[in-house]
Amino acid sequence: MITLTDRAVTQIRHLENEKAAEGQLLRIFVEAGGCSGFEYGMSFDAKKDDDQVLQSNGVSFLVDPATLKSMDGSEIDFDDGLSGKGFDIRNPNASSTCGCGRSFN
Repeated sequence: MITLTDRAVTQIRHLENEKAAEGQLLRIFVEAGGCSGFEYGMSFDAKKDDDQVLQSNGVSFLVDPATLKSMDGSEIDFDDGLSGKGFDIRNPNASSTCGCGRSFN
């Protein structure tokens, strides 16, 4: 399971109103790259055949099987404080993360 905090939900709903086309959901994904080997990504997308639709805190979102395996148990928060960090992913499956918080190993 991947959970979204209240602050993440607020930001996702704001972005959804601005950027999502009709019928699209938030996609949370992991891809090769970043300074630690893998990096997180988010976009609005249509459901694909192998996607799972998860729900947390009233928001439905898409994940592919590989992403779910590497992010299971994660919590996604949003920080709009002075550092302007943005989305913050706390992934218990990551053995290390980089300073930017967007890549992991």
